[in-house]
Order: sequence, then C-alpha cells, then structure tokens
Amino acid sequence: MKKTAIKLCFLFAVLLFAGCELEDIENPNAPTVGSFEEGSTAEDVRLLAVGLEAVMRNDLAFHYDTVSILGREYYDLTGVDPRYTGELLKGPLDNNGFLTTRAFAAWYKVVKSANILIKSVENSAAGYTDAEKNSYYGYAKTLKAYALLMVANRQFDNGIRIDVDDPDNLGPFVSYEEALTAIMALLNEANTDLANASDDFVFPISSGFSNFDTPATFSEFNRALAARVALYQGNDGLVLSLLNDSFLDIDGDLYNGPAHVFGLTGNDIVNTQFHVPFQSGQEFMIHPTWIADAEAGDTRVDEKAIQFDEPTSFDMLTAQYQIAVYDSNVDPVYLIRNEELILIYAEANIGSNNSETVAAINRVRNAAGLPDYSGDENDPDALLDEVLMQRRYSLLAEGHRWIDLRRLNMLNPTNIPLDRQGDNVINQFPTPFAELQN
Repeated sequence: MKKTAIKLCFLFAVLLFAGCELEDIENPNAPTVGSFEEGSTAEDVRLLAVGLEAVMRNDLAFHYDTVSILGREYYDLTGVDPRYTGELLKGPLDNNGFLTTRAFAAWYKVVKSANILIKSVENSAAGYTDAEKNSYYGYAKTLKAYALLMVANRQFDNGIRIDVDDPDNLGPFVSYEEALTAIMALLNEANTDLANASDDFVFPISSGFSNFDTPATFSEFNRALAARVALYQGNDGLVLSLLNDSFLDIDGDLYNGPAHVFGLTGNDIVNTQFHVPFQSGQEFMIHPTWIADAEAGDTRVDEKAIQFDEPTSFDMLTAQYQIAVYDSNVDPVYLIRNEELILIYAEANIGSNNSETVAAINRVRNAAGLPDYSGDENDPDALLDEVLMQRRYSLLAEGHRWIDLRRLNMLNPTNIPLDRQGDNVINQFPTPFAELQN
C-alpha cells in the first residue's frame, strides 16, 4: 500500500506541474512517466486506472463555479477574490489569469492521464488478453472524451486541441463543431472497445460507479454521454437512438448515474461545492431571479436554497438565498444522471413525438411537487421553454444553464441578467496565453 501511494503521489505531481506538456523527470531513485508507459506491471496499470478516476475531481468545484456564475445561476459574494464578481461578470477575461487557465489545465490533466493509461496497457508486460486490454481502453477513452467535452464547452468557438499525445508535437486547435465530432468518434470507439471487453474490469472502480462497474454497464454511461454530445450537435434522431442504449429510465431514480465520490480519510478530498449554511465566508448566493421565477410549490427551491435572515451584498450585488445543492462535504457530484437524460429525451422528442415530451416533462414536474404541464402540447416553442425551465431548476449548479442558453442562441441579456452597469454576457473562455505560444 505504501508503494502504491508513493507511485500515485508521484504521478499526480507530474500531472499537476506539467499542464499540457508532460516532461520526463530524470531521477534514478523515482519512477518516470516513461516507466508507466513502457513495460508497466499489472500493478502499475491498475494504479493508473484508479488515478484517472481520482484526478477527474481536481478543481471540479472551480469548473462548476465559473460556468454557473457566467450563467447567472449563483454568485460568489464571499469577497475572497473580487475577480469572481468583477472580471468574470464584466470581462474581458484575462487569457493568462487563473479564471482562464485553471480549469483548462485541470481537464487536460485528465486527458493526459487517460493517454498514459492507454499507452501503458499497450506496452504492459502484464500479458493482458485482448478483452482485458479493451476493458481498459473503453474506460480510458470514455473518461478522456468526457474531459474533452468539458473543456470544449468552456472554450466554445476558441476551440480546443484534440490531439495532445505528443507534447513536442501538439495537434492543432479545432472548432467547437469539429471538437464535438471528434469527441463523438472517441466515445463510439470506446463503446466498441467495451463491447469487446472482458465481462468485468480488471481494475477497481470507486463506489461512485457502483451501477456502472462492468464494461456492459459502463457502456450505458458512455451512450448517455454520447446522447449529450448529439444534443449539442442538434441531432435529435441520434439522441433518441443513443438514449435507447443508455441508462435512461423515465420511471427510475432521478439521481441514478455515475458520480465523483469524496471522503474524509487518508489522502481523500472533500466536495468543496458544499457550503456550510449561514457561515461567514460561504456566501455562494443563488441569483434572485431563480427564486422569483420558480413556480409556487416547486420543492426544488427549498431543497436547493437556504434563505438568509437578511440579504447579503458584495460589489453592488445582492442576494438572500445561499445555494444548497449539496448537503455535506462528502456528497457525490454526478458526471451525468437520469434526470438529465429524461430532459434530454423530452427535448429530442419535440416536434416528432410531443406526447413523449410531455410525459417526460411531467415525470420531472411531478417529482418536484408540481402538477402536469398545462401548456400547448402542439407548440414546439412552448415545449422547449418548458424543458429549459425544468433543466434550470433540476440541474442547478450542474454546469448546464450557460451551455443551454448558448447552444439555443438564447445567451443574451433577456436570459442573463446584467445587474450592474458594465456587466456583460460572456460566451466563452479565451485560449490560455501559454497555449498560444505552443
């Protein structure tokens, strides 16, 4: 166990400081990245697989905070760093500042980790069967695609690199549309690997993947991600086809899905998206319009918001409800979950099978204590507005609002409140300065 911990800490250190460029570290008394990639043992490869899942949690809260603030879901009124209420809401974003570079680097660390795992399996001395190799490949490529999708949604028209295998010969930046195409192809490739994999993974997966811990069930997660990508591509027919092979269950648990898990023991980390109720320095406050626009009786308001006795203010911004999506610092953070899939299903059926759209909408409304949808079932615009309304309340702080408004050409002051003079609608993060030099 001690040896494993040392190796894992070393790998994380390499990834932490390397960013998009993984350099060999010449140290005869410690392993190098190359030692994982060439002739690695079964223990080494298992370690890399565990590390890939673990490294995905790095800076997770920062990612969700920044995209949620841009979407005016909530504000950081703690005053810890005025850039959260200044630069992030007014722009322009500094291409060499932490608001731009931090999440970009974090997601590419996941991509790099997946690449190292894939190469290690290819060159391992462990004697894996083809089916066992495919179990690793399907797992690594799926998580790599997830990370690329997350960073692509941040960068949007500024584009991302898909090919970063060779740090000395990085691939070009590609457009958002090209990135989605490449991510879909990677997910499909991963799904083929999973279909040709062993019955079980030959490495441990955390309890966050308890319902998705075999290649067959992990494939359902892969198809769910692919359905999300197809939604972004505007391909409703493909969305519905992919959902058929996912874990979508209209009548199932809304919170079923793979999740990041946290802990308080050893070297584990906590969920920093949890904010202690009423505590000074924890003033992450829901935008007032989220409260004002809610339907009467919507239980999601009480579940996800805590009302302060008095409004809190910072930098000419004021709010009275603290965000409370998570109840503790060890609550899971879902990569994708059934409620999102139900709402994806509802949206993809608009115009082709409106009765299915309404049934999916009602599943979500009823779960929130609301009556059935009473709008025009034959009006596609009304149905889309209703789906977006349910996504706004069900998926609060899960990283969707800003992306939803942008993909539907609704990212404008009508939907993005500009609370102060000088505030602006920002639709993407700039390419980090260091990346422009490569």
